[in-house]
Amino acid sequence: MGGDLSEETLVLAYHFGIFPWYSEGQPILWWTPDPRCILWPDSLKVSKSMRQLLNKDPFQVTADHAFDQVITACKEIKRVDQGGTWITDEMQWAYQKLHARGVAHSVEVWDGPELVAGIYGISLGKIFFGESMFTRIPNGSKYGFIRLVRKLESLNYVLIDCQQDTPHLRSLGATTIPRHLFMEFLRENRLRGDEGGNWRHWAL
Repeated sequence: MGGDLSEETLVLAYHFGIFPWYSEGQPILWWTPDPRCILWPDSLKVSKSMRQLLNKDPFQVTADHAFDQVITACKEIKRVDQGGTWITDEMQWAYQKLHARGVAHSVEVWDGPELVAGIYGISLGKIFFGESMFTRIPNGSKYGFIRLVRKLESLNYVLIDCQQDTPHLRSLGATTIPRHLFMEFLRENRLRGDEGGNWRHWAL
């Protein structure tokens, strides 16, 4: 509990599998769940209907083209299972600074000029920490997530940290592992072949 959201503090926290999650008005709360919800990239589940949608290729998917828009949408979009947002103004500003450093990244799903879905998270070595996603259309966030996971798999990412265990993530192949095992993978891969910097050149 407590501390700050400086760039140095956040990067150090992620190196040890810790992430902030709290609501406006609360002190900064830090979490390291046990068990941990993760996705092995090669265990991604794609339903028949999603495969059909992906084959139609109706949307453009980009990376790091609209980070500020994505995190703002994640913050503001109404969610059925949440009374409010956990992305405070302080947290938004902190992750925007990490994006400027090439540590935080976004994936955007576009329908023409309109941003219809997106994801943002942290990349350390060969591990991607998913922070939040949003969609304004049916299956929009799934579409972006699947394209991201396939790209990360092609770059030999070891796992995607999903943090929270939800039915939505389970439907995509997420599972849980003990925290000590997660930490082993983190120690082995957090400095390995980092895909830091800007991802704007990525083809998704």
